[in-house]
Amino acid sequence: MPAVPRELADLPYAGHLEPLRGELETEGVYDTVHAGEREFVDARAGGARFVECAFTSVAFEGGLMRRARFTDVWCHTVRWVGTDLAESGWMDASVVSGMLAGVQAFGATLRRVTFSHCKLDSVNWRSAALREVSFTDCLLRDVDFGEATLTDVSFPGSTLDGVRLRGARLSKVDLRGAAALGVADGVEALRGATIDHGQLFDLAPAFAQALGVTVTSR
Repeated sequence: MPAVPRELADLPYAGHLEPLRGELETEGVYDTVHAGEREFVDARAGGARFVECAFTSVAFEGGLMRRARFTDVWCHTVRWVGTDLAESGWMDASVVSGMLAGVQAFGATLRRVTFSHCKLDSVNWRSAALREVSFTDCLLRDVDFGEATLTDVSFPGSTLDGVRLRGARLSKVDLRGAAALGVADGVEALRGATIDHGQLFDLAPAFAQALGVTVTSR
C-alpha cells in the first residue's frame, strides 16, 4: 500500500483542487474539490460521489450520506459524529487524524483504505467488506465488525478495545502489530487471523469460554 500523503500539497491532484462552495447535495457529484474548515450539520448527501477530493478540518454532525462514494479521497482531521454512512463505498482513500463516533457504516465497502492516528468509537461496520485496509496507531473502541468480511487487513500500533467479531469472516488479517487486542464477542471469528504469542495468552480466557473449556489451577 502506498505511503499516505502527509500534507495537502503532497496529493497528486493538489494543483487541480477547487474550493467546495455551497452545501452537499443528494446524488451530488464532486470532482477535485477541497473542503477546508467546514462544518456540515445534518447534511443530506446520500448517493453523492466524491472523486479526487480533499477534506481538511471538517466536521460532519449527523447527516445522511448513505451510499455515498469516496474515490481517491484524502481526509485530514475530519470528524464524523452520528453520521449515516451505511452502504457507502471507499476506494484508495486516506483518513488521517480523524474521528468517527456513533457512525452507522453497515454494509459499507472499503478497498485500499488507510486510517492513521484515528479514533473510532462505536462504529457499526456490520456486514461491511474491508479489503486491503490498514489501521495504523488508531483506537478502535466498541467497533462492530459482526458479519463483516475482512481481507488483508492490519492494525499496526492500534488499540482494539471491545471489538465485536461475531459472524465475521477473516482472511489474511494481521493482528500481530496491535498495541492491545480486546474482543468483546465473536473470538471464534479470529480463524483466518494471525496473532502473536502474547496475544494468544491474552485471549486464552476468551478462547476457553468460546470452547466451553473450564480451566482450573489443579
